[in-house]
Amino acid sequence: MTIILHVSSSPRRQRSASLEAAHSFITNFRGHIPDTQVKHLDLWDIELPEFDESAMAAKYAGLAGTPLTPAQQQAWDRLRQLASHLHEADLLLFSMPLWNFSIPYKLKHFIDLVSQKDILFSFDPEFGFSGLLTGKKAIVVYARGLSYANDSFTPSQEYDYQKVYFEMWLKFVGITDIESVIVEKTLFGSEIDGEARRHACLQAEQLAERLALSHQAARIPS
Repeated sequence: MTIILHVSSSPRRQRSASLEAAHSFITNFRGHIPDTQVKHLDLWDIELPEFDESAMAAKYAGLAGTPLTPAQQQAWDRLRQLASHLHEADLLLFSMPLWNFSIPYKLKHFIDLVSQKDILFSFDPEFGFSGLLTGKKAIVVYARGLSYANDSFTPSQEYDYQKVYFEMWLKFVGITDIESVIVEKTLFGSEIDGEARRHACLQAEQLAERLALSHQAARIPS
């Protein structure tokens, strides 16, 4: 059974462009592979723990190789449990709006919690970092209110710290197979917004169909 984990970071339930395209992907994928299990991790609907003194102490105890206290172990177990959603999925679907030219703080909070040594990456003094989420594919839906084309007043090379940061993080934790769907100009009026959404949803559907057919082919014994 294919497991899709959808991590969403928009607080808008009804008008979210990123959620709209993500739902199009899921609907189309399940249309081709009905037994797909979809898990939704809504970062606005769960209580993300604080990376507090106990969590920080647990981190440095682990780096030093010293035993954890009960409070430290409890804090660390919460981080492992949160990251387990990523480990258990075959396909990771992220949907996010652009906030202040970057990602929403809820998503950054999530990343800061789970991006820990021996949870999402390992470290070797000689060879450096190695991501632990290898063998997975990520689909990322980015929603932006403006245009980030090179000839716009917010060109991506100067203003886009959403896609560049998030894809760096994905590669850091071991995911190199990444595809993206971008919805832009959602603040340019209802006509342009609607067309941008339709285009993104179509792109998401086509991507879902291609991936589903690929998964089906991989299931057929040779």
